[in-house]
Amino acid sequence: MEAILSIISIKVLFGAGLIVAHLFGILLSIDSVLRTQSAQGAIAWAISLNTLPYIAVPLYFVFGRNKFHGYIKARYSKNVELTHITKRLLGNSRERNTIFKVNKSRDNVMAYLAGMPFTSGNKAELLINGDETFNSIFEAIDAAKRYILVQFFIIEDDYLGRRLKAKLLKKSKEGVRIYFIYDEIGCHNLSNKYLSEIKKSNIHVTPFNTTRGKNNRFQLNFRNHRKSVVVDGKIAFIGGHNVGDKYLGLNPKIGDWRDTHVKVEGPAVQSIQICFTEDWYWATSKIPNLNWDPIPVRGSDLKVLVAGSGPADNFETCNLMFMNAINNAKHRIWITSPYFVPDKPILTSLQLASLRGVDVRIMLPEKPDQILAHLSAFSYIKETEKFGVKFYRYQPGFLHQKVMLVDDDLATIGTANFDNRSFRLNFEITLLFLSRSFVSKIEKMLENDFFNCRQITSADFDNKPIWHKFAIRFARLLAPVQ
Repeated sequence: MEAILSIISIKVLFGAGLIVAHLFGILLSIDSVLRTQSAQGAIAWAISLNTLPYIAVPLYFVFGRNKFHGYIKARYSKNVELTHITKRLLGNSRERNTIFKVNKSRDNVMAYLAGMPFTSGNKAELLINGDETFNSIFEAIDAAKRYILVQFFIIEDDYLGRRLKAKLLKKSKEGVRIYFIYDEIGCHNLSNKYLSEIKKSNIHVTPFNTTRGKNNRFQLNFRNHRKSVVVDGKIAFIGGHNVGDKYLGLNPKIGDWRDTHVKVEGPAVQSIQICFTEDWYWATSKIPNLNWDPIPVRGSDLKVLVAGSGPADNFETCNLMFMNAINNAKHRIWITSPYFVPDKPILTSLQLASLRGVDVRIMLPEKPDQILAHLSAFSYIKETEKFGVKFYRYQPGFLHQKVMLVDDDLATIGTANFDNRSFRLNFEITLLFLSRSFVSKIEKMLENDFFNCRQITSADFDNKPIWHKFAIRFARLLAPVQ
């Protein structure tokens, strides 16, 4: 009799659990329809939450939000010093006449989205691939006098990672202040020994703490994808490289690693510091003492805009920034990204640009490192090639650079990929350059990259087996969380 009662109790509990799961699924599906930005994402969540709530409900708590709570509140309400720093920087910039007043509506929109003005009196140097990038970064670190800001999405405890650590330990012993931010998801493989050695050397170290705050504790979907190094408020480095041997092309499974960083000097460095300071305050509730005097570089008048973006923004800064550039292009849009999973508005903008006669080229890697994003990209080729959009696959090694060239006077280099994650879920940083001479250097760099590409069309996979075509369509359905 007891056994029968136990079976009945189990069945009752199981049935009650099913009812609760489905009720949660219904309520959360309503929430997804109200909150999810893209129609595709809202539909995908609504269907999965109602059909498979046992799986989808916990996943929704982790991946379902696209707004990061608390960051803006922390920035403005509890510590007004952040606001004072921005006002002080703008005041110093006006005194030194380093604010550049743009005269194109395209560029005014860019500055509005970034929340900071274009600055003049900057100097920039393209750093192509890992050796150039880290040799330049290490040279700047060696010359540091006051402080060093370091922020990377991924840091590996390998040859390159240990070289960075040794450089920082040495400078810390010399009395240079060092602030070090890492993303706890991107650096999940980083050893505790590596971090403890840094902390013991009086280096200020913190994870970005994406799960800080009661509303974020389950949200593992957000990343701080920024990669920056700032030295003494005078030199900064931004680009696609993380810290690891594979970024030097030393991983035999991947081979050559094609990436681009940029070294910047001048007033734009202070704008990069603003992004770092906001991240540091979110993670630690403290403000580092930094140099906020924007000194222009003699003999150089490069115009630069620093656009920090992320899921805490009032606008979809990254997405709108790229769309604005595409919609205003007159004769050229060259985009290079390891992942191409755009939303419908971006895709439509690219199609319309091509119909206007704009030369639209998308450069992607031949070798994938993320299979879902690689498969999704195939689905966009057939959808856009009839409009004249051209796709290329980079052949030697893996392509990881995030660069866009628009006409002859605008280029972007940064950390943002051309996908939903960078547009809406990641904290990113992008540099926009207004300069025909600097843009021409980027043009030559990309022309060399196109020389190492093969153009692809939908014919490349029309003859693929049915399972491959199904995998492409299935991957496309998961685009909102890629």
